[in-house]
Amino acid sequence: MSARILIIEDDPSIGKLLRRALLLEGYEARLVADGLQGLDAFRSDNPDLIILDLMLPGIDGIEVCKRIREESDVPILMLTARDTVEDRVLGLDSGADDYVIKPFDIDELLARVRAQLRRAEHHQPKQILEFADLVMDTAARTVRRGDREIELTAREFDLLELFMRHPNQVISRAQIFDEIWNYDFGGESNIIEVYIRYLRTKLEAGGEPRLIHTKRGAGYILRQP
Repeated sequence: MSARILIIEDDPSIGKLLRRALLLEGYEARLVADGLQGLDAFRSDNPDLIILDLMLPGIDGIEVCKRIREESDVPILMLTARDTVEDRVLGLDSGADDYVIKPFDIDELLARVRAQLRRAEHHQPKQILEFADLVMDTAARTVRRGDREIELTAREFDLLELFMRHPNQVISRAQIFDEIWNYDFGGESNIIEVYIRYLRTKLEAGGEPRLIHTKRGAGYILRQP
């Protein structure tokens, strides 16, 4: 499937040039001419990348970028005729991933588009995780072991997801505290052991072999028996 790219640009000649170049490269491209239309198109189209002009009627590109960043991490390539360091910093601090000065070379801009799409694809987390007979859908937040569906609390799900994204790797207590609880309970807390026990009970309820193992003095590991 070709990437969907949203162009938010009020200069008709630049907008048409960009759209034509993107279509010739095999992308889907939509062009809108102001910030409010851009926000509506972003929410309705779910684009894979946004090319955003800084100077727009209605609300400017900085405000559009900030609002998009509140809802999504979609790559944003900002276009502007302003070339001061302060303007570049403002654009990047508002959430833009890259910053291109007008006038620009279309081949260079297309190369930057490709680079941002590759980076986004590389960092896109997998939604379906599988290990042994365990299958997790992170979007639907469901877990199955074989034909059996397993009901997990939100915290149990997050803990199991951590293991399934790092199979066959020892995960320390400190890593678990940091990833799941985001702060240190202290060395004497047994909260991790409690949740590991909950997970094991639910994962092994059908008599299945253990998948979460203790590495004494090191942490825990998801591995097959």
